[in-house]
Formats: sequence, structure tokens, C-alpha cells
Amino acid sequence: MHYYLPIFGSFQSVLRALNRGSYLLSCDLEHAVKPNIRYLLECRLGVCDIAKLCMTAPRILLTNPEHVHAMVACAEGLGVPRGSGMFRHMLHGVAFLSQEQIALKLEHLKKTFRWSDAEVRVAVPSAPELLRKSKESLQLRSEFFFSEVGLEPSYIARRPVIINYSLEGRLRPRYYALKYLKKNGLIDHDRDYYNVVVLTEKVFVEKYICPHKEAAPHLAEDYAAACRGGQVPTRNPFRPALVT
Repeated sequence: MHYYLPIFGSFQSVLRALNRGSYLLSCDLEHAVKPNIRYLLECRLGVCDIAKLCMTAPRILLTNPEHVHAMVACAEGLGVPRGSGMFRHMLHGVAFLSQEQIALKLEHLKKTFRWSDAEVRVAVPSAPELLRKSKESLQLRSEFFFSEVGLEPSYIARRPVIINYSLEGRLRPRYYALKYLKKNGLIDHDRDYYNVVVLTEKVFVEKYICPHKEAAPHLAEDYAAACRGGQVPTRNPFRPALVT
């Protein structure tokens, strides 16, 4: 505990890490944890970054140092250098995956999102979490983006973070809210889907829902219901506005 406290910054953070990996207290400090932390510091990860990494993947601290070296080499091989802002995220993305597993995941991403080799090399370094997503979740998002939203593969490859958002809790409800507002002339037709998706929920509601309470009195209700239940009304997505 004395060793971990300065790394995690607080007792509460240590407890959160222990909830994800209670074996932190029983592992070999001298031959695993300390060498791994020294090496990660050499890789230009700050103490805060290491703590965040271990909150999501505590096994990284406990594994054989040779495995951590291999993870770093893999992250760099995928185009994310040491010291970059995405380095910690890529380490988590490739953690404990073999080269064969990573190659299969890259091929699946290419097939699912119709990406070229160049496009997958752009997308994955920008959103390493894609390597951790299930085939089913990727397929569902792909079908939604292509069939419903009408996005192009290159558009998604340049903005891969949208794949990480909840399909039912954010992507689909916001798409239909945006479509509704455009259809009823309540916003300009050139509003970009990605720029709407990345807004925080509070900002999205303040910008796209609240200003239209009079013109579209059911919009807030229908949008909230879609977010809660993951279902868009089967009638025309959201009810007709009171304005033309």
C-alpha cells in the first residue's frame, strides 16, 4: 500500500484499482510491478497515465516485464509512438493480445467498415478501443452507419471515435433528433452528424432540444424515451412539429 499510494494519488484510487485486481497486494513488487513501472516511465508515460492505465488494465503492472516490452513494441508498430497522447490508450488496446489476434481484429475492422489498409491505419491509432470491441457491437454500428445514416467508409475512418459511443443511448437517438430537426426546418441542413454526436449530453440537449420546446413540444419527451429504451418511435421518428 505504501508503494501504490504515490502512484495512484489517493487511497480511494488504490481501492478502485484493487476492486479491478485485488491481486495487486499479493504480486511480486520487486520482479514485476517496479520494473514495469520503471519501464513505462522510460516510455514517457507520466505517473498519472500509469495510474489510469492500471485502473482499466491492472494486470499490466503484474505481468512479466517482457510482456510489457512486447505491448510497447506492438503499440509503436500500430503507429502510436511513445510520449503521444494516445500511447496509454493503445497499450490498453493491445494488452495481452497476440500478434495473430491483433491481425485478425484489424482484418475484421477492414471488412466490417469497408476500410482500405490505409484507412484502418488511420482509424486504429485514433481510436485504439476498437481493438477491444466485440464483433457483434462493431457489426451493429456498421449497419447503422451505412444503412441508416448513410456515412461513407472514409468518413468513419477519419472520425473513428464515433464507433465507441453507445448505439442505443447516443448514436441512434441523436441521429433521429437531428434528422427530425432538419426535416422540419428547425436547423440548417448542413449540420454534421459527427459534430452533434461528440457533444456532451448536457450541451446537446441545451443546443438541439431545449430551443425547440414550443415548435416541437414532444421532441424532448421522444428523445428522452429513445435514450432510455434504445427504441426510436416506429411512427415517423419523433412526432411532427407544429411549424412548417
